[in-house]
Amino acid sequence: MLQIIQDLKQGKTILEEVPAPLIRSGHVLIKTTYSLVSLGTEKMLVEFSKANLIEKARQQPDKVKMVLDKIKTDGLMPTLEAVFSKLNQPLPLGYCNVGEVIEVGKGVEDIRVGDRVASNGHHAEFVCIPKNLVVKIPEQVSDEEAAFTVIGAIGLQGIRLVNPTFGETVVVIGLGLIGLITAELLKSNGCRVIGLDFDQKKIDIAKAKGIDSVKVADGIDPVKYVLEKTSGIGTDAVIITASAKTNEVISQAARMSRKRGKIVLVGVIGLDISRSEFYEKELSFQVSCSYGPGRYDDNYENKGIDYPLPFVRWTEKRNFETILNAIASGQLDVKPLITEVYPLAEYEKIYDHISGSGAIASILKYNDQAVYNTKVALKPNHYNLEGGSIAVIGAGNFTNAVILPCLRKLDANLSYIASAGGLSSTILAKKFSIRNATSDYHSILTDADVKMVLITTRHNLHAKMATETLNAGKHVFVEKPLALNHSDLEEVLQAQRTSVKSITVGFNRRFSPHIQKIKFLTEGAQLNLVATMNAGFIPLNSWVHDMERGGGRILGEACHYMDLLVYLTGSKITAVCMNALGKQPLENTDNASILLKFENGSNGVINYFSNGSKAYSKERLEVFFQEKTIIMDNFRKTTAFGIKGFSSLSTKQDKGHNEQFKRLVAFTKTGGLPIIPLDEIINITKASIEALTSLKESRWATID
Repeated sequence: MLQIIQDLKQGKTILEEVPAPLIRSGHVLIKTTYSLVSLGTEKMLVEFSKANLIEKARQQPDKVKMVLDKIKTDGLMPTLEAVFSKLNQPLPLGYCNVGEVIEVGKGVEDIRVGDRVASNGHHAEFVCIPKNLVVKIPEQVSDEEAAFTVIGAIGLQGIRLVNPTFGETVVVIGLGLIGLITAELLKSNGCRVIGLDFDQKKIDIAKAKGIDSVKVADGIDPVKYVLEKTSGIGTDAVIITASAKTNEVISQAARMSRKRGKIVLVGVIGLDISRSEFYEKELSFQVSCSYGPGRYDDNYENKGIDYPLPFVRWTEKRNFETILNAIASGQLDVKPLITEVYPLAEYEKIYDHISGSGAIASILKYNDQAVYNTKVALKPNHYNLEGGSIAVIGAGNFTNAVILPCLRKLDANLSYIASAGGLSSTILAKKFSIRNATSDYHSILTDADVKMVLITTRHNLHAKMATETLNAGKHVFVEKPLALNHSDLEEVLQAQRTSVKSITVGFNRRFSPHIQKIKFLTEGAQLNLVATMNAGFIPLNSWVHDMERGGGRILGEACHYMDLLVYLTGSKITAVCMNALGKQPLENTDNASILLKFENGSNGVINYFSNGSKAYSKERLEVFFQEKTIIMDNFRKTTAFGIKGFSSLSTKQDKGHNEQFKRLVAFTKTGGLPIIPLDEIINITKASIEALTSLKESRWATID
């Protein structure tokens, strides 16, 4: 299928051929007929991508600070590699999609195949959208009109925050697409509306809809105008839908407001607020969040859990439905807003002039003959056919920044990369000379040429995909963790016993030259080990904290150090005890200390903390034995005390990824022993799961 993407590094807007997405539970698969180009949000993305690195940095000062902190802890080159890797990931454009349903996922009851629907899907021939972001289109509404559903809901949400009553005066600053829709909806609500803009074309459209509109560029003082129109009282509310860097807009809004008036920001403006302007009138200011309640709530958007209507009357979906009903009833007329309609293939006629076209609404029309295909065959520059191929399932940041660069250096024979949406797999396939991109990983499992499958998806999929891969007769590499619970682990092990294929988990740190050196210096000794992961804060709404999908950071990340300690002691974990920060810590805590007992009598402590400074080293290991001490700092420097003939080892940051994949590729080609013993992988996986049991039950948990 074809999809429009934005190259953040080169500043190009591209129509890319990518695999079509697969249907998922709780989702709706849609064949697109029309989509609306957002001349606000998309314009900002296009202009940002065209800026040079210095200009990009100026626009994101918070990100610059993060980069500087990372340089201090990880070094310059790893930081630059991470930054450029991020810039090399193009973004999909668009969020106003209309089409016909071709398939519905499990749990979707109110939408059926053949329905015409509007959603927040991208500019793509096929999209797969969560059910709470998909609404049916009334018969009276055309597809072109329905394309305004989502962007209309943005304006509607701003109105809901104002909560105007019949007869109140509301000023709309910025009569672009959202501003014009907002003004018309306010008028339908019985409000007196005053619109302000610099563009005569937009003023004329507003006046044609019966809206009192003023071109502020003609020397008219907007504050005086509003005060005169309201007999000196001031407006009851101001909705700002403009996009401007100046602070003058917020100042004008405050000065034209009545005492205890409301100001709602829908657009993007400078927000250096004058305290006196707000204080003297006791004004209320609020920023509107996109389409309404539910936005950025994972439970609502991706899990399909709706808010009960008696308590949350207007959600994203119900706002979508309201816009469509307003169009159907004639309360909202969007036809005069359509400036241009182009076939998808002629998308450049819109995007090449997006910064200065003067268009109000630009619409893309899609080919009725678009073919649904989940696989795209590419023509890489070269590839090595020796010893069977390697396939990758998952195309996230870690795969892009770490795994694939390692495999490319090793000239690995990469035949497939799969991602659920299809776009990211295509981008990485082109970047790393991989022969096929797909959204259906099952095509990998049925290809006899594939010998090894690397699974780098979200954690809840690891065990299932590993089991399927083993049952297909292929070796499997799983980015940690292998499984989130004992039953899933047992299914994987049963598949391994039947297939007699290898399982490898991405415990890369044991392959670092620093750990290899420590292993050599401590061989055979009983060890006291203290490992600290200064992991850094991750927002609570991240999928990694979701116990069903991510398993929490202890299970998903602290297992790295369990493996490290098992490797260094040369002994398995027999018991684990975990304590966490707080009086009643949750299961998904990421501030915890884990005690480990080993078969040979060694003792380990893993401190996994997210509340430390990012300026401090992210990882640190202390080893105590035989009146000697070794300190490893962030895989950059290892210092020894009391060891004759060795004092320190310094390298660029090396967490062992290159050596791990070097050994894995060699195993794929020539066979031999797996690079990590299976019994150690099983022991570490069980210990990780039992650490959570220990926390919940406040006891030591033994490992079978």
